[in-house]
Amino acid sequence: MAYTDDEILAGLAEIINEETGLETDAVQLDKTFTDDLDIDSLSMMTIAVTAEEKFGVKIPDEEVKNLVTVNDAVTYIKNAQS
Repeated sequence: MAYTDDEILAGLAEIINEETGLETDAVQLDKTFTDDLDIDSLSMMTIAVTAEEKFGVKIPDEEVKNLVTVNDAVTYIKNAQS
């Protein structure tokens, strides 16, 4: 099943909420993980692994560091679906 951008954003918001306690409303496409959402690299890896399971995609460790904004992650997950 292919997820829409909105579904991916909502799913990421839930994952980030579970990992960090951040409100889901705070997770918006233009937000950066480190500066705006204050997510460290360890939490980011956990979020990536959970997103892989939720969306059925593979996010290699070396790609995680390239996911700077929430939009980067949504786009990566959308393109990784097939």
